[in-house]
Amino acid sequence: LPSRTPCQPPPPTSTPFPTVIPTPTVTPFVCDETSGRIEPYILESSYQAEPFQYRIYLPPCHAQRPVACYPVLYMLHGQTYNDDQWERLGIGPAADRLITSGESAPFLIVMPRENDTYGDIYRQGFSYALLNDLIPLVETEYRACSTRSERAIGGLSRGGAWAIHLGFRNWQLFGAIGAHSTPPFDGDLDKLPTWIQAIPPASLPRVYLDSGERDFFHSESAAIEEVLTRNNVPHEWMVFEGAHEEPYWQEHVEDYLRWYASEWDS
Repeated sequence: LPSRTPCQPPPPTSTPFPTVIPTPTVTPFVCDETSGRIEPYILESSYQAEPFQYRIYLPPCHAQRPVACYPVLYMLHGQTYNDDQWERLGIGPAADRLITSGESAPFLIVMPRENDTYGDIYRQGFSYALLNDLIPLVETEYRACSTRSERAIGGLSRGGAWAIHLGFRNWQLFGAIGAHSTPPFDGDLDKLPTWIQAIPPASLPRVYLDSGERDFFHSESAAIEEVLTRNNVPHEWMVFEGAHEEPYWQEHVEDYLRWYASEWDS
């Protein structure tokens, strides 16, 4: 008889266990710094004969923080003062408090110096240097955001007049404008409606105005507010106790920063 190969039972069917790929653990960024720093710099500009000086506030852990970009506030000083005014008023510690508490996203503050605070605004190079030299530099060197919604401009007294002048004329650049104790530049009150009409309604900037009750420029600040109201520009108008003096601005500097940063994601 022919030989036969014994039947072998089929091997048991088994379903292999799937390979489990562990989920990588993401270590959250923790900033161990409680204060930022303010640094002075000089920028050579072809728009003015003298060097363009500015100070910049860098938030805690600026270099280490893993963010794509930082919102930035351009904050302008008053007449007869220079780029150290906002620093003396406590803008650095005020920003530290908002950022380290988590109330605000980390942001930059740029404080440029206007060399001639009595000069004709149309015959000096300050505005051109700020718009064409300083803003591009800040966005390149400090990871500042380049979207208008995350770029704001503000100032006190003459600096506020600059904020109104530059912010509305260059609305594509600034999503928020703040003018604190501000008399407008000569002629700007008449031009403001034309600037506003050139802005698409959906692109109107956020606007904040404030003045002390005893400020000798209070009526001029109120006149700006009246133009905004007549032209249907949404804005905040705050009147506080106080005069046209540094103790007034120092008292409100943290409120100013809270408003500027209010729409920047924390």
